[in-house]
Amino acid sequence: MLAFSPGVLGLLVVFEVLYVRAVRILAVRGYRVPRHQQASWHFGMALQAVALLGPLDALAPELLSAHMAQHILLADIAVPFLLIGIRTPVLVFVPPRRLLVWLAHRHAARAVFRFLRQPLVSVPVFLFILYFWHLGFAFEAALRDPFVHAAQHASFVFAGVIVWWAALEPQRRRLRGELWKIPYIFASRMVAMFLGVAFVTARTPLYAGFYGDRPREHGVSPITDQVIAGGIMMTVDILIIVAALIFFFARASADYDRAERAAAATPA
Repeated sequence: MLAFSPGVLGLLVVFEVLYVRAVRILAVRGYRVPRHQQASWHFGMALQAVALLGPLDALAPELLSAHMAQHILLADIAVPFLLIGIRTPVLVFVPPRRLLVWLAHRHAARAVFRFLRQPLVSVPVFLFILYFWHLGFAFEAALRDPFVHAAQHASFVFAGVIVWWAALEPQRRRLRGELWKIPYIFASRMVAMFLGVAFVTARTPLYAGFYGDRPREHGVSPITDQVIAGGIMMTVDILIIVAALIFFFARASADYDRAERAAAATPA
């Protein structure tokens, strides 16, 4: 079961073409984008395509669990891979030149983005967007109106970008392994996990006004579907916390070893 959307497909193709173009321009200029960085981008785009064009999008109006899985793929899993893939200098060459010049002159917009991606700001903004869209009226409005649904998806991706930006720092050529990033990701995921707990522990369907008994057509009760949705959210949050712990600790250890070797090689 696929959900074909020419507009979504066209947008994904445009981003993919711009990325491949940027890689080729850099190659001509003598810089080869690492293969793992390119693979990260393409994997993130594949996840976006699966979320927006695959069975999850088609099942989202029928199953809350499918809708939650779609959001998780879009914002929680795909975004960090995309940010790794677009790391500088690719970041500068992906936008067309005219767009890049236009952005360079939008000083207020750039200042707002710099403010929003600060760790102490990004987490509250991320949580506000997450919890707002899961309020009954907002969640059901997104399911009933495709434009509201698109806005919901866009805001989730934006929230994912600002909360991951501080940790992954795509504006830098090299990712720094700083241990503060572990509690930063831990805090953002733990507070988000409370939403998953609410789905698991709720004894009545939270979005019955839209879903009603639709899950029964797929062999599950509305409550079971809701518990599955919450379980998916909690499981992914736990996996992200563990992955962040391993990844940033390894990066910090590598940075420490590099600094020690550099100090040892420096004449006294």
